[in-house]
Amino acid sequence: MMINPYAGSPFSYVAEPATGPYSIVELMPGVRNLLEYVRLAAGERVLLLMEHTVDPVVVQAIAAAAALRDADVRILSVPPFSPGGWDREASLQIEAAAFHEADVVISGTWWGEVHTAPLFFDQIKSRSTRFLSLHMTATAGALITGGRLPAEVFYALLRRALRQLSGAQAIRVTTGSGTDVTFSGPAFDPDPGAMRPGDWRPFPYGGANFWPDDTEGVIMIEDCTVTGVPEEPLRVTLEGNLVRKIEGGAAAEQLRRYAPEGYYMRHALIGLNPKVRVSGGTQFEREKHAGAFYCGLDGLTGGLPVKAGPGFAHCDCQIDRPTMLVDGELFIEKGRLLMLDDPEIREVAARFGPPDVVLDDNPIMILPRRYTGTRATAP
Repeated sequence: MMINPYAGSPFSYVAEPATGPYSIVELMPGVRNLLEYVRLAAGERVLLLMEHTVDPVVVQAIAAAAALRDADVRILSVPPFSPGGWDREASLQIEAAAFHEADVVISGTWWGEVHTAPLFFDQIKSRSTRFLSLHMTATAGALITGGRLPAEVFYALLRRALRQLSGAQAIRVTTGSGTDVTFSGPAFDPDPGAMRPGDWRPFPYGGANFWPDDTEGVIMIEDCTVTGVPEEPLRVTLEGNLVRKIEGGAAAEQLRRYAPEGYYMRHALIGLNPKVRVSGGTQFEREKHAGAFYCGLDGLTGGLPVKAGPGFAHCDCQIDRPTMLVDGELFIEKGRLLMLDDPEIREVAARFGPPDVVLDDNPIMILPRRYTGTRATAP
């Protein structure tokens, strides 16, 4: 049996602990960073699209901060979304109509609106809305930890990462549990900079996202959308960017049943945020932690990869402490993102506080409020 310290990770907002009402004070540094990230301006129409089960203190913190900036705030409480189109008959007409009228959407969903056709990326890009997603992260824990990292520090990490990653021919990921997989011809999201109409972004900000031309090798799943943490080793074999074999008892059968037509490798993400939670965090928090890695298997449609819309069987697979080689050069060593020691990154971090504190990747050590981006110190 595999032993994983995150086996108790919550499976929905229902399973997340509620926070006390006075904790709203401690949420505000992360909420401030959130609103600056989405570039909220006075007078804009803001839709808070929140599942019924999201902690009210989290909703209040975001709504109050947006109202303080003179935004026109609306809160829409909606039923929980299902993963990967599991419930394809669910009506999303109200959600879609509200989204179409907003300048800014701040979405607090567990499985993510991008698993659904009416709110998929192609629909977001066709509108003038700026869409910020708290995918599994509309929690006090996420705002107090990963949300506190100043955006300037994250962008410095992202720019530095993309200089090395964007021209890469191959990215190899290995773990002590047996993962050994190589992604060839990766195409990375560029440094996004300020949000523009039609943009979708996650919060807390987290990593470098890419799409491979080819994937070959084995992934030993530590945690995934469909199975959670498996009770015994769950082995996925890929050839030619397609999943060719799934092995591992009951969890393997669950994974096969979720996408009867099979899977292909759709995308992957390299975590860059050193303040994101690991212990106690959801899968979509842990993926963003500096030195973590995850990849998204998507369901085939008619036996083929169809990337223009949702695959309706999306399964994200988490690897918490990988070793990663980029064209043979060490990039992550057993979960340690080596660029955290880069002088260029430390110089940016020093504008906000001691680099050893701002860049410390021990997520139990919460970033002190005065180093969260309220004002940068002199460089």
